[in-house]
Amino acid sequence: MTTTPDSASRPRTSTPEAQHRTRFFDHRIPSLYAGRYRIDNRQTLRDVGGQDRVIDATPQPFDVVQPRFSFDPTGINAQFPVPDAVGTYSQTLPHINLDAPGLPWNRPLGPGQPAAVPWMALLVFREDELPEDPDAVGLVKAGTVRRLLDGALGAGKPPALSPESMRPDEYDEQCATVLVPGALFDAVKPLPGEMGYLAHLREGGRPDAARAGDDAEPDEGELNAVLVANRFPAAAGGRHAVHLVSLEGFDQYLTAPSPTGGVRLVSLASWSFTTEPDSGVGFGDLAQHLATADGITPRPADDLRLRVPTTGPASATGPQKEALERMASGAVALPQRLETGERTFSFYRGPFTAQPAQELPEPAATRLGSPGEALVYLQQYGVFDTSYAAAFTAGRTLALADAEFRSALLEFRSAARTAARRLASHPELAAQAATALSARQLTAPLAFEAFDRLLADGDTRSGGARLGQALDQAGPQLRAGRRRTAARSRRTIGDARAVLAQPGVASLLTQAAPGEFAKVTVWLDALRRLELLGLSHLVPDPSALPAESIRFAHIDADWVRAAVDGALSVGVGHTLDADLNSLATVGGPVAKCAVLINSSLVPNWPNTIVAAYQGSEVVEPVRDAVFGTEIRLLLFPKVIDRFELAEPPRGLCFGLSDIGTIELRQITGDRIGHPMGEFPPPPPADDSRFRRFLRPGEHDVLNVDGTGDALVPALSQAHGLTGGRRISSAQFALQMIDAPQAQTFSRP
Repeated sequence: MTTTPDSASRPRTSTPEAQHRTRFFDHRIPSLYAGRYRIDNRQTLRDVGGQDRVIDATPQPFDVVQPRFSFDPTGINAQFPVPDAVGTYSQTLPHINLDAPGLPWNRPLGPGQPAAVPWMALLVFREDELPEDPDAVGLVKAGTVRRLLDGALGAGKPPALSPESMRPDEYDEQCATVLVPGALFDAVKPLPGEMGYLAHLREGGRPDAARAGDDAEPDEGELNAVLVANRFPAAAGGRHAVHLVSLEGFDQYLTAPSPTGGVRLVSLASWSFTTEPDSGVGFGDLAQHLATADGITPRPADDLRLRVPTTGPASATGPQKEALERMASGAVALPQRLETGERTFSFYRGPFTAQPAQELPEPAATRLGSPGEALVYLQQYGVFDTSYAAAFTAGRTLALADAEFRSALLEFRSAARTAARRLASHPELAAQAATALSARQLTAPLAFEAFDRLLADGDTRSGGARLGQALDQAGPQLRAGRRRTAARSRRTIGDARAVLAQPGVASLLTQAAPGEFAKVTVWLDALRRLELLGLSHLVPDPSALPAESIRFAHIDADWVRAAVDGALSVGVGHTLDADLNSLATVGGPVAKCAVLINSSLVPNWPNTIVAAYQGSEVVEPVRDAVFGTEIRLLLFPKVIDRFELAEPPRGLCFGLSDIGTIELRQITGDRIGHPMGEFPPPPPADDSRFRRFLRPGEHDVLNVDGTGDALVPALSQAHGLTGGRRISSAQFALQMIDAPQAQTFSRP
């Protein structure tokens, strides 16, 4: 397997992926802002003498009413992180999704501000930052708008709103406020130009929406306004409060120092969440480590095979070469004590092989009756390969330890043995085996069955049943001294074995004890899926599957068959029992390949999505199991050529990937949104690559478009925009999407 780091979204199910269309738009500027207006109407009339007469109509005031100090919370479509969530969010920018697409732009931020700048912003606060909410649980101070504007709600400068812009009824509205100290506000406030990049429109199309209409007008029913915060939660963890605040009346403080007493902002919506301490290792880091040694170079295919790492001499001799080849296939050398008491070593491997298993010689392809038959003797070197013998013993031990299976196996064989002998003793029954014979006729007592036939068989020519005829004739025959004699024929067990070869007999014998037979086949199918074997049988040496590794393996069907033969060897008394075992070996197929993952991905991301492919065909696992806490096993019915690990879906969010970068995405052409690689590009490969785009200080505020090393100019340059051209707010949102990470492994 080769590896390809990839953070792109891919299909991960066997069902065809529906075409979801998600488009981003910059903003929605209204034709008329919310506010108070007056219509003045003047008419000029000219009389017959040529003089103009001006008539002023009565002014007509009207208001464009939009939310200003509060809005219906049902208009919130989504929040991320969700309220009261607990998780690792230190690389995520919180955001809020509003049903009203034009709400952030329905009024100007302030005089002289560009129309694309919204009047609201999303601010993130940590514990012990807000005086009135030290625990960062989202507390606010409520009151009327009049009290807010009069400064009666507490410390902090209120918004400077023109009285002419206020409707009389607005003064009595209730509003929620939050006090932000001046130094904190200066540290986290967005610049007016940055506010335009932190707000955009999103259109989520229907599940069957076509992608061909990317230039079409947006679907009004699918539009939402999205506001993204400019601050990352603390890497050390803790509680955080998020406030959607109105900055109307504070525009002058966005580019100048705020009042020393702080500002009192209107909080339109608020929620809180808890982020856990960030260890610096996320899904992307762990998945990338599985695939690469240095974060860039894919691991060689041989490093991803399930086998013990072995280094041999430069010029290996014959025995050395043989040992190295066996270990390269997945075998390990273990001490062995022979029945004679001698001590030596032997090779052993489980059902997993690093290379396709060598086919066994034809004589060994028959049914195994003992572990000794399964030993492979390497005569040239005087050692054994005990793999198949150990498989036989493992299957036998598991069967002996399971009383329910053992009892079902013995009862099934007893019933099938009785039925086979009856067929051999009664040729007329054997002739019906493929047609009308029932299981009851094979298992019911012979005397009962014969009596039933005497009652049922009629002789139309004589007009009576055989039983009646026999009774009528019995008296005269006995008086005459006549005695009925019949020759008995003895059938041997060998005859019973021969019956098994007749058409239809095998399937009929499985019905002799259908309940027990079903238990046997279900148990054996579980053994074929390796469900009953411990990890030590599957991976005999832990160094073949070290911590934080992924390994791929073929599955040796002969090893699995040896384990099945061992299980069926329990209670075999003679060759007929052994022949009857073949009836139970027609279960499900043996898997062809396996993937084993030993990583903290397993317990920390239990919903990790896995996808396997053979060509373009999705291959579903026949088994997906976890050993202990950190080892995951997947078995596949076909040899796969591509395997993918994907982070569990979490909805659309914004921020950095687990490896401290963002994914550049195309912004033009017919592949808008297609991944273009990591930004900033490596090297250097360390977590400080993105920190240059943060404002100075310890507040983790993103420098979107401020002084110094800002993100928007850097992204514009990465997309080849020159001459002062910049990416738009929609394009910026496209770059900041933190898509689930994915890691692909491909077989050359």
